[in-house]
Amino acid sequence: MSYPGYPPTGYPPFPGYPPAGQESSFPPPGQYPYSSGFPPVGGGAYPPAPSGGYPGSGGYPAPGGYPAPGGYPGAPQPGGAPSYPAGGFPGGQIPSQYPGGQAPYPSQAAAMTQGSQGTIRPAANFDAMRDAEILRKAMKGFGTDEQAIVDIVANRSNDQRQKIKAAFKTMYGKDLIKDLKSELSGNMEELILALFMPATYYDAWSLRNAMKGAGTQERVLIEILCTRTNQEIREIVRCYQSEFGRDLEKDIRSDTSGHFERLLVSMCQGNRDENQNVNHQLAQEDAQRLYQAGEGRLGTDESCFNMILATRSFPQLKATMEAYSRMANRDLLSSVGREFSGNVESGLKTILQCALNRPAFFAERLYYSMKGAGTDDSTLVRIVVTRSEIDLVQIKQIFSQMYQKTLGTMIASDTSGDYRRLLLAIVGQ
Repeated sequence: MSYPGYPPTGYPPFPGYPPAGQESSFPPPGQYPYSSGFPPVGGGAYPPAPSGGYPGSGGYPAPGGYPAPGGYPGAPQPGGAPSYPAGGFPGGQIPSQYPGGQAPYPSQAAAMTQGSQGTIRPAANFDAMRDAEILRKAMKGFGTDEQAIVDIVANRSNDQRQKIKAAFKTMYGKDLIKDLKSELSGNMEELILALFMPATYYDAWSLRNAMKGAGTQERVLIEILCTRTNQEIREIVRCYQSEFGRDLEKDIRSDTSGHFERLLVSMCQGNRDENQNVNHQLAQEDAQRLYQAGEGRLGTDESCFNMILATRSFPQLKATMEAYSRMANRDLLSSVGREFSGNVESGLKTILQCALNRPAFFAERLYYSMKGAGTDDSTLVRIVVTRSEIDLVQIKQIFSQMYQKTLGTMIASDTSGDYRRLLLAIVGQ
C-alpha cells in the first residue's frame, strides 16, 4: 500500500551532500591494521553471536521476523526527496586504532534475550488523529513545542508514523512533513524526516543520496547493501526504481568499479542463501578454497572471495570462519585485510562481521560516528533510525561491552538540544 502524499512534491532536489571529496572511502585505506584479526581481544576477535544457532535462542530475530514479512510500508508516492542539511560530515576521518590498540570486545553476547530487540515498539491505544492534533498544536502559534513532538515520534512505530502523516493531511489539508520542515532545522530536521520516511524508502533514499553529485559515499553503500536481508534488498531495489525512476544496479555500476563494483552488484541481487542450517562439510571446503584463493598463493583470486561471501548464508559464513581459523591458524578477517584494500576490503569485512555479530558491526559504526572531533551526524541518525525497531537493544548492550560506556552517554556528550533529546528518547535512555 502506499502512503498518500509522501514525500510531498516540491521538495528541493538533493544538494551536494556531503561536500565533494569528503567521505569517499569506508573506512580509509589501511583502516583496520590489526594483525591478529578484527580487533584484538584477549585471544578472540569479533564477539560471537549467542550460541544456540541463528536465529532463535540468541538475540537475532526469529526467521522471517527481520523485519516481519510485510512489515515495511510500501513505497511512498513519487515526488522527489527531502534535502538534508549541507556540510554535515566532519572532515575528520576515523582514527585507525582503538585507544591503546586494544579493543574491549565482549567475549560473548551473553546478555541477549529473546523477544523484540527494537527500542521502539508500536504504541498501545494508538490514535493517529489524536497524535496529528497534538503535532498541529505543537507547531502552531509562537515557537514550537519540541517536547510534544519528541514524545510522539520517539514512541510510535514507523508504521504508526505513516498513519499520523495520512491523518494530518486528512484533517488539516496540509502536509505534516512540510510543516515540520518549516519549524525545524539542522540535525533535528534530518532526524525527524528520517523517522517519518517508510523504512524501505529511507534506505533507497540514502543509497541515492550516497551516489548523487560529485563523489560517492562508499561507506553508506556498504553499510546498507552488505547488512540487509534478501527481502529488504529486493524491496529497496523496487522502491529505488519507483521513487527515483532509476535502476540501482546501473547507478552502482556507474559510480563504482573493479572488485568493489562486482561485490555491490552481487549484494543488489538479494539472493544470499537464507537457509539457517549449517553444512559443516561445505564450511570446510569453502575455508580451503578461500585459503587457496588468498594466503595460499601469490596474488589473490578475488572472484572466489566474492562468490563465497555473496552467496552463503550468514550462519554458514560463521562456520566457514571457524573452519578457516582452525585450518589456517589465523582469522579470515585478518586474511581479507592482507589480501584486499580500500572499499572492497571494507565490504568483505562488513559481510563477515555481520555473519559473526551484526549488532556489533553497527555498534562499532556508531562509536566511530561520534569518536574524535566532530560528529558524523548522518551515520548516527541513519543507524539509530534504521535499527530502532530491529536490534537497537542488542546494539546498546554490545556497545557498552565494547567501549565501557553506554551509547546514551556518548550521544549525550556529542549532541545537544532537541536533537539530543530525540536521539536519547529513541535509544531508550
